[in-house]
Order: sequence, then structure tokens, then C-alpha cells
Amino acid sequence: MQQTPLKYDTEVKPGGRVELDVPLPPGSQVTVFVIESDNGAFQDLFLASQSSLEFWDNPLDDEDWNNA
Repeated sequence: MQQTPLKYDTEVKPGGRVELDVPLPPGSQVTVFVIESDNGAFQDLFLASQSSLEFWDNPLDDEDWNNA
């Protein structure tokens, strides 16, 4: 059976409650993992992962590595 993960970012409400609106029918059985966010500790790495790859588009570098 294929399982599609759903990711939600939310805040814990008073009393430790978390509320989510999910696209599942009432009565569905679910498993919930709760991981506390680090409030941007890895934001710089996240932004770097989305940066341009133009640095690697270099014909001289390609020639060296393709013949390595």
C-alpha cells in the first residue's frame, strides 16, 4: 500500500493541543510524529540548497572531471 506523507507547520496551543485539517475521511487511522522545529537553525543551509547550480556549469571543469 502506497503512503503519502503530509507535512504541516503549526504551533502548539494551550494545554499542548495541536489541531490540523487533513484531507482524509473521518475515521481514518493515522500515525503522527511530532518533531519540534528549530526555528531556522538550518535556514542558511536550506537557502543554499535552493541556490543556482551555475557554478558547476563550467566547460573546463567538465573536461577535467569527465576525463578523470
